[in-house]
Parts: sequence; structure tokens; C-alpha cells
Amino acid sequence: MDKIYCMSHYLAFRYIADESKNFFPQLSHRNFTPNFTHDLIASVDELDSYIARQMQGLDPSTTGIMLSGGIDSAVVASYLPKGAKAFTMRCIASPTSIDETKQAALYAKSYGLEHIIVPIRWEDVLARLDSIFSFDGVPCHSIEPLIDICLSAAKSMGVRTMCLGESFDLVFGGMDKLLAKDWGFDEFVERYTFLDPKRVLKEYVDTKEVFEPYRQGEKIDFLRFIDEIFAIESSTSYWRMFEKNSMRYLDPCQKVKMAQPFDLQKIRNGSPKYMVRELFARRYKDIAIPDKIPMPREVEFWLRDYVPSRDEFVDGAHIGLSGDQKWQLFCLEQFLDMHDPRF
Repeated sequence: MDKIYCMSHYLAFRYIADESKNFFPQLSHRNFTPNFTHDLIASVDELDSYIARQMQGLDPSTTGIMLSGGIDSAVVASYLPKGAKAFTMRCIASPTSIDETKQAALYAKSYGLEHIIVPIRWEDVLARLDSIFSFDGVPCHSIEPLIDICLSAAKSMGVRTMCLGESFDLVFGGMDKLLAKDWGFDEFVERYTFLDPKRVLKEYVDTKEVFEPYRQGEKIDFLRFIDEIFAIESSTSYWRMFEKNSMRYLDPCQKVKMAQPFDLQKIRNGSPKYMVRELFARRYKDIAIPDKIPMPREVEFWLRDYVPSRDEFVDGAHIGLSGDQKWQLFCLEQFLDMHDPRF
């Protein structure tokens, strides 16, 4: 048990890398750990053929896809059999909430998919937290309740295999902000640390140790860090919710690696995921490539009045935080209340 360590690492990285460290004695947690060899892809033609092979033989009556308005899931959707179900999440929050349903509907119509909109309400998110905490053994990423709601809805409709393009950002150079420059060590630590624990906790541990194995003098091997640290954080949230819902996970490019290093100049000049963008243009000749937006999570609106109150937090810990950072505090507080009630 090491509550201080776990709080610090959850806030900094949105997951706890050391599986031997837990918040409380009765808890345990696991992370997604890739244990496969990579399939190398050298061209768009190879990528096209590869995805087609991975998607062969799917039964439309039991197959679905988590379809956003972006290009990754759209590309995957284009290989599904007609009649498969396409699920798009729609957060019900402020009047200016992100709405990807219209864009996703264009993709679904292009390939004869049944388009289903899954509404996400704050009360639904709250209702999921206890079961997610119990399953994960740790506080969760803000996308986990959304995934849980979506998978639960899909399962009730007979879906047993859910497709997605979760790996595409990592595999094909979609993390354009993290790839934007050759980072100095200290500036990358500041850029990547999601919420610095010393900013909000009375007691904390220094989380810089996670970055040290990637130090190269005053620089950092940010590409290896992304491959090894970000990859686990990114995939773990999905993996846990798929296991929780006993749903088969099908990401056709999960085992892919580009045969050549990223063309960083191309990415930095405004063409991230250049190989996927070209494939999208082939598969959707009449649809323009949309701007990239993250999975819609209306935490900025939902947590606009949130003020943390547990003794572990410094006074005013919420002040100046983004909505996603507030989620980290809120979720940690809810998790601690579940296992260490104040009243």
C-alpha cells in the first residue's frame, strides 16, 4: 500500500505504472501491456490490404464500431460489412457541446452501417463510477465511463465485437503536439505531466523518476517515451472497459508499426497521420478530411462548480485547472470517499 505514491502518479499520468503499488491493502490493479511483435507497414497500399485482412469474416449482426467524427474510426468503419452497428457518443451538457453525430452519420451512410447515437449524461457518468472503481482498483480516466456506457448499450443490442481505431494516433504519428519539437528534458516533463501533484496535494512524491530512463543529457528520447509510457496509459482505459463488459476488442492496427520512422517534418508542417489521411481520402472520396478533435468529454461544463474538500488536497486546489484536470481531482476524491469515507 502506498496511497501518496498512487495519488501522485494518477494525477501526473492518469494511470499508475507500478502494479505493485496500490491505494489500499485490499485493492489491486493491472495495466495493458503489449506482448506482441509488430507488423511493419511501409505504404498506404499495404495499410489498406492489412486492415482489410484484419476485418475479414465479421458478422454484421454481432459487430459494432465506436465511430467518432474523426478519420481513425472512419477508416476502420469503411471495412465493416453492411448492416454493422456504428455507435457515436453524444454528451448532453452545454449548448456548445461537441457534436460529432452529423459527421459520423456521413461515414455510416457511406458504407451502409446502422448509425446509433448514445447519449451521455452527467448522471449516467456518476452512476458508473463505483462499478468502474471496483473493477479497476484505481481512479479512472475521464473516457472510461463513456466507453462503459457505450459498450453496455452495444452489448444490449447483441454486439459481441467492437471495432475502433484507438491505436492510430500512436502508430501513425497523430500525437502532433507531443511530436511538435525535439524536447528538452525539463520542458517535456512539464508538458507531459497532466496535473503536477505538488500543485494540488499536501503530501506527494516526485514523479520525475518516470521520465529519467528516457533522459539524453539535457534532452529526452520523447519518441521512445511515447511508445512505452503513453501507449500504456492510452490503451489501459479501453482495455479495462472492454474486459469489464466482456466485449471483444478489435483495433485492426494494434500490432502495426510504420516501417520507416515518422516524417517529423511533415507532421510538424501540419500533416499528422499522413498515411491515414491518404487512406481516408481514398475511402471517402466525397468527404473532406475533418479537423482533429478529442473524444467529447464535457467535464469543463459538468465540473464548473466543483470544489474539492478532502484533507489530502491543498486549499483552492481546483483554481486555474482545466476541466480535464478537475476531473482528475474529482475522480480521485470520489475514489477516496469510496474506500476511505470521511463521515
